[in-house]
Amino acid sequence: MTMLLLQLSANTGPEECCLAVRKALSYLHDEATAMQVRVDVVEQVASERAGNLRSVLLALDGEQAQALAQRWQGSVQWVCASPYRPGHRRKNWFIGAEIFAPDAASLTNGAALQDKDLRYETLRSSGPGGQHVNTTDSAVRATHMPTGLSVKVQTERSQHANKRLARVLLAHKLAALASDAAGQSRAERRIQHHQVERGNAGRVFRGEAFVP
Repeated sequence: MTMLLLQLSANTGPEECCLAVRKALSYLHDEATAMQVRVDVVEQVASERAGNLRSVLLALDGEQAQALAQRWQGSVQWVCASPYRPGHRRKNWFIGAEIFAPDAASLTNGAALQDKDLRYETLRSSGPGGQHVNTTDSAVRATHMPTGLSVKVQTERSQHANKRLARVLLAHKLAALASDAAGQSRAERRIQHHQVERGNAGRVFRGEAFVP
């Protein structure tokens, strides 16, 4: 199976764009079910309005994961009157979707992520999720020893699945760290946002029901 990361983001858009991220996530879940792709929320950033999302990072796992991610990659347009600002003239809201493949991440020195640089630890899962989560040792912490950066992943899946997801997430974070160090991350996000605003949408949804 293929696992990769997909990030949906409102960028610097208003609250309507954050609502679009929430609606897109729900629609993506339905598509994933039809394509037999497992979707796990790895990280999410809430917006100011309850329930809405500024961004969400997803792990897609399954034979059709790449095909599903490519459906979303780029900009997504939502055509709908603002549910928050009656009478507002704007009716086009844009969000961005970006794919992060496990093997695409590079470190600051340009070397690909190496298994020999990783240390895995098995931990007791904690937090919400009921008795199963509180009594299993399925959580995994992955540490990149050269940098000391670590991530912890816990779901109700197996240790093996959590280990794979931890590696993917760690590679993503290392790539982001390298990008920040090079001073490119914010500039790239601004460029992406302006490209989205020009209306180069790969997918278009309409109305409160968020239908294609």
